[in-house]
Amino acid sequence: MAVPRVQRNLQTLGVLWVVFGAYRIIGGLMGMFFLRAFAFRNFGGFDWPFNNHAGLEHSWMGALFPLIAAYTVVMAALAVLVGYSLLTRRPWGRTFAIVVGILTLLKPLFGTALGIYTLWVLAPGASGLEYDAIADRS
Repeated sequence: MAVPRVQRNLQTLGVLWVVFGAYRIIGGLMGMFFLRAFAFRNFGGFDWPFNNHAGLEHSWMGALFPLIAAYTVVMAALAVLVGYSLLTRRPWGRTFAIVVGILTLLKPLFGTALGIYTLWVLAPGASGLEYDAIADRS
C-alpha cells in the first residue's frame, strides 16, 4: 500500500521551511553587510575614487537598513513558523503554508522551488482531507 502524499512529504517539507528561514536570515545579514560597505564606500579602502567618508547617516542607502532588517526578520519568521506548524501538525499549518508558499514563489531559485513543492504537497483537495486527518487537534 502506498503512503499518501502529505504523510510521505510533510516532515521533509517542514525541515526545508526551517532551513529556508535560516537561509533568509543569512542572506539578509549578508545584504546588510554589503549595503553598509557600499554606503561607507569601504570596499576599496581610502583609495576608492568615490570615497567621500560620509557616514551611513548621510547616505540615502542608510535609510534602507531598517527596511532590509524588517523584511529579513518577517520573511524568516514566516518561514520558520511554517516549518514549525508543519512539523508539529498544527490544524492551521496547511493553510498558512499554502499562503506563505505562494508568497515565496517570488524568491528566485530556492524560494520558487520550495513554493512549488509546498503547493504540490498541500494544495490539492485530497491533501486537505489527509492533512486534517493527521493534524494535531489538541
